[in-house]
Amino acid sequence: MKAMSQTIDIGIKEEDRMAIAEGLSRLLADTYTLYLKTHNYHWNVTGPMFNSLHTMFEQQYTELATAVDDIAERIRALGVAAPGSYRQFSELTSIDEETDVPSAEEMVARLVRDQEAVVRTARGVFPAAEAASDEPTADLLTQRMQIHEKTAWMLRSLIS
Repeated sequence: MKAMSQTIDIGIKEEDRMAIAEGLSRLLADTYTLYLKTHNYHWNVTGPMFNSLHTMFEQQYTELATAVDDIAERIRALGVAAPGSYRQFSELTSIDEETDVPSAEEMVARLVRDQEAVVRTARGVFPAAEAASDEPTADLLTQRMQIHEKTAWMLRSLIS
């Protein structure tokens, strides 16, 4: 984590900002990795559910693209450089990168697992944000958890 050289006085101690930004960087990496995987599945899904999954995956990766920007901008607001390379993301993410093309049902199962992983990552950042009274980060984390929990439920409903 690299803090920026400017003095930041937003009512959150530097060590707390650094800890929160580190957690948000993991969330950013998970979100970006899930974005890539969802986009890949959008391109490569086949089978009887092609149209509905193709459309659903597009909605999901579009939402993730917006989320990536929101998370990175929050890291920057905390005065820390946001990670932005595949190497950095691969070191920070809890999401497995995959190069195969699974069946449509397996795509859905993997996305359920990964949506839930992003929720766990976001939930793991929450204590640092709460302890520092960082309401903007807590709000962002709450929104991300709600979206990923709902998406996991919707995907799970397709295979349960």
